[in-house]
Amino acid sequence: MSDIENVAGSEPLAEQPKSAPADRATAGPLDESEANPVRPYVDLGGVKVLPREGLHLRLEVEEGSKRVVAVGLDYANSTLQVQPFAAPRSSGLWHEIRLQIAEQIARQGGTTTVREGAFGPELLAQVPVAATDSAPGHMRLARFVGVDGPRWFLRGVIAGEAAVEPNAAAQVEDLFRSIVVVRGTTPMPPRDLIPLRMPTGAAGGPVR
Repeated sequence: MSDIENVAGSEPLAEQPKSAPADRATAGPLDESEANPVRPYVDLGGVKVLPREGLHLRLEVEEGSKRVVAVGLDYANSTLQVQPFAAPRSSGLWHEIRLQIAEQIARQGGTTTVREGAFGPELLAQVPVAATDSAPGHMRLARFVGVDGPRWFLRGVIAGEAAVEPNAAAQVEDLFRSIVVVRGTTPMPPRDLIPLRMPTGAAGGPVR
């Protein structure tokens, strides 16, 4: 699970404009209403993932509640963690959440840099990783990306080769673009995690 899982549940600062690529509605990440209904998506509740060769899917589960809190995708020698959140209809979340992520990483002893990426502003972060019995503490390079859609916000955390290598980055960015967010019609407070679940009849593993 990401070190900053709880940031999206923090108190909002003020109404902010949406942050998304100009072609989001056609090139993704897509809303369920924008996606091709006949494509063979893997249905994970709040998100759908399009299978592709070499993609492995992991669901990240909260220990106490057994709730699925994130989708992990292993692809192109990289990892992409995605989480969908409810958002206001007319305003965005990414600008304020990005600031809160940077503040939390700084409190943990890490550093962040804001840069313009494929989806708009993103954070390039050095995130501290605590020592374990088998490994010393170290800094992990990660990219935090976010896209505001219609009544939802999709956050991604990219690590591995895609954090530093352009070809891997392009492949993982295309993967993030292919995600479909299923907001549903249930009323939800902004910043609440849109419920995720196991795919029917599957338990993770290769998705292709």
